[in-house]
Amino acid sequence: MHSILLVDDEPGILAAWRLILEGEGYAVGCASNGAEAIARTASHLPDLIITDWMMPVMDGAELCRRLKAMPLLAGVPVLIHSAVPPPDGEAKNWTACLRKPARTALFLTTVAQLCKHRR
Repeated sequence: MHSILLVDDEPGILAAWRLILEGEGYAVGCASNGAEAIARTASHLPDLIITDWMMPVMDGAELCRRLKAMPLLAGVPVLIHSAVPPPDGEAKNWTACLRKPARTALFLTTVAQLCKHRR
């Protein structure tokens, strides 16, 4: 079973995607910002991190930078799922990006593809 860390500051989005992903057989953990996500990875290394881009405390850009700087986490794929996509000039420290609201089928297909590469 693949494990996913969902990172978003909107509790409703976390709850909805967690329910959908768990229904597909994934183990899902949640964090409300990048700092909380980093803390959660200390106790469990996920197969995939799905994060929003704009969040308080630590946004998606800083989370991606920190993940890539950490040897244990640098190889974990990161899916950006955000209404505001990363700017073109931003260093690409993530694997894929889907714009909210992403269709469920596209979201799940992307998640499956990213998890498959972690086996």
